[in-house]
Amino acid sequence: MSLSRRSLLAAGGALGAAAATTGPASAAPGGHGRVRTGFERLAADGYALLAGERVGVVTNPTGVTPDARHIVDVMHADERVDLVAVFGPEHGFRGTAQAGGSEGRYDDPATGLPVYDTYLKSGQPLADVFTASGVDTVVFDIQDVGARFYTYIWTLYDCMAAAALAGKRFVVLDRPNPVTGRAALGPVLDRAFATFVGREPIAQAHGMTVAELAGLFDGEFLAAPVALETVRMTGWRRTEFFDATGLPWVPPSPNMPTPETALVYSGTCLFEGTNLSEGRGTTRPFELLGAEGIDRRWAEAANALGLPGVRFREAYFAPTFSKFQGRTVGGVQLHVHDRESFDPVRTGIGLLITARASWSGFAWRADHWIDRLTGSTRVRTLIDAGADVDEVVDAWEADLKAFRAVREGYLLYH
Repeated sequence: MSLSRRSLLAAGGALGAAAATTGPASAAPGGHGRVRTGFERLAADGYALLAGERVGVVTNPTGVTPDARHIVDVMHADERVDLVAVFGPEHGFRGTAQAGGSEGRYDDPATGLPVYDTYLKSGQPLADVFTASGVDTVVFDIQDVGARFYTYIWTLYDCMAAAALAGKRFVVLDRPNPVTGRAALGPVLDRAFATFVGREPIAQAHGMTVAELAGLFDGEFLAAPVALETVRMTGWRRTEFFDATGLPWVPPSPNMPTPETALVYSGTCLFEGTNLSEGRGTTRPFELLGAEGIDRRWAEAANALGLPGVRFREAYFAPTFSKFQGRTVGGVQLHVHDRESFDPVRTGIGLLITARASWSGFAWRADHWIDRLTGSTRVRTLIDAGADVDEVVDAWEADLKAFRAVREGYLLYH
């Protein structure tokens, strides 16, 4: 009997995926068996949910198995799946593009599959891409980092809306929120400020997984419901950080190198709305912040706030690209010493306030990008008026309370 290369690969892929799902669980730091992702559960069930369907996958380098194989490679090699297309988000399917970029349309060299670009596409143009690809079912599997302005969740939203327009099924394979799902934090978006870094009124740190967000989007925001199915994880607890999952960390984007980056990102990304460097072009993006002319006084002022779980070190660095490329700047490095008590959004506000107070060169970006990131003019105008951290945080509490109440109905895990 002759066997094709695809048959041999399918056997290895199927056995590998099944072993990863049904074999003995490796111990995770949390003291229990590791988390099993939505993809692992889908594979363990023999891809029954996709039987008889022409499938396209929205994914990027984070769509991996526990042994670090990409799910597209695994599914393509398995004859039980009719995988016909891949859809790449910002940064691209293989993750080669920097912020604000994508990889365009090409054929994947590893599998020969057509790769379609979804970045900055929505509505009917994106629905037309799904139609042209010939898929029946669109599968989403991307690792999120828990912040409203991280664009993958809006790729999810846009793809759900486009799938509804094109009459396609939509399946979300869940992965952990790496910074826990304990609570929603920060200001809630005002729809008047909707962009690709925030389409709908959710909190700045939403505290949800992508499957939970998919349910929220479908139930609360989409103009027309989509034929949605989600594949939950097993073994994940809302209080767990990523290192307790037993899963491999793959940088979701070029400037999200570690889970520690994700921990601070929902607060320090606000510096994209200022003339300070947010650490792009360093080995510690979003943990290093600074500008020419800043000295030790910023770190001293930030430490004087007594923000929980974090200390600030006077730091000097020279970004290799982005703001201040090749120039030495002064600023701070965040050192989170107690992540249980650390509040990234409150910390981000405290850093904005102290940067403005301790450095005469502080300025918002001329396009008021800070308003898109925070979801309204409120944070900027309060800081400009001299408000302290408590006053800024108190200003969004009513909206946040209302969002938390809605969010509660879509949570899938305890």
